[in-house]
Amino acid sequence: MKFCKKCVMPDTRPGISFDNEGVCLPCRHAELKKNIDWDARLKELKQLCDKYRRKSESEYDCLIAVSGGKDSHYQVHIMKEVMGMNPLLITVEDLFTQTEAAKHNIYNITRAFRCNLIAFKPNPVAGKKICRYTFEKYGRPSWYFDRLLYSVPLHYASILKLPLLVYGENVAYEYGGLDKTENYSARELIYNGVAPDISLEELMGLGIDESELIYLKAPGREALDKIDPMYLSYFVEWLDQRNYEFAKSRGFKDLSNEWERTNYIDNFTHVDSYGFVLGSWLKYPKFGQAFATDFASRLVRNGLITRDEAVKLVEEKDHNVDRRIIEDFCKFTEMSPEEFYCALEKLYNKEIFEKNRFGQWRLKPEIIEKRRNP
Repeated sequence: MKFCKKCVMPDTRPGISFDNEGVCLPCRHAELKKNIDWDARLKELKQLCDKYRRKSESEYDCLIAVSGGKDSHYQVHIMKEVMGMNPLLITVEDLFTQTEAAKHNIYNITRAFRCNLIAFKPNPVAGKKICRYTFEKYGRPSWYFDRLLYSVPLHYASILKLPLLVYGENVAYEYGGLDKTENYSARELIYNGVAPDISLEELMGLGIDESELIYLKAPGREALDKIDPMYLSYFVEWLDQRNYEFAKSRGFKDLSNEWERTNYIDNFTHVDSYGFVLGSWLKYPKFGQAFATDFASRLVRNGLITRDEAVKLVEEKDHNVDRRIIEDFCKFTEMSPEEFYCALEKLYNKEIFEKNRFGQWRLKPEIIEKRRNP
């Protein structure tokens, strides 16, 4: 297990790659961004918008996939207030217990920007079965909702004949994944590794009818060829802190005074619900890095903290999953604590973890040393 010499990302993250100097590709991408002419990119965005702009002000001219989070607020601002588009918003709700901040934010984004929104509510019976199954078999408890977050907007863009579909950042390019080169097209985002294919036949084996699973597949190639999904991060510099500060100015609420999460560095990402964020933490037993590593690495790349400061944050936060996350996931899936921890135990990667004398899984000392001194 190796660690990036600039940030704290390990080579166990799926899709990540390092150059011959021991630096991860997302760090190199961050360096390249310093030389991008963002004014020119914004002009490119305007040309793309002009291509799809409707003649009538009463018609929508793009569809924006939103969650209500800080990035969603910034997306809608750019497309409506900077580009002058008339967007329709679409969100996919997960079925875990919503935070009060999430309830506020999804309403706030429609109020602040005066937009209409379609809320897609997944089938709770199928969702419960699939979440439990993909957790126990693949260690992917939020796979069902992750998949719908990507696939549902594609379907609706096709159904509503709104070719321009707007997503936020290209996760694979920004943070490490299969995309080694940057372009605006999000046509292949469903294959970015966040929610990889699971056959419908496998899920039907859980007693779910095929008709309940149709939105888990991307539209056919003929339908996809008629839409133009895009990553906004290609056209505007994508910065967590900037997006957060802007969203706050338009009414966005973080988790202050509501939930101090034991395994997160910040209080403004992944604020939607409790059980859903189990998925982001389960990278830890499998790969030795969870969202604290992700976020600390972004802070280093953006020049907000040093690598040594990032190491301290990761060692304090990454392993320490918040109990409320587990309780909400078990409540939704109807798993007992014993069943949950039995399944969790099987996910730990024995090559990089060992148990201490208190029965806690911890990274092996030599790996911790490598993180500190790559």
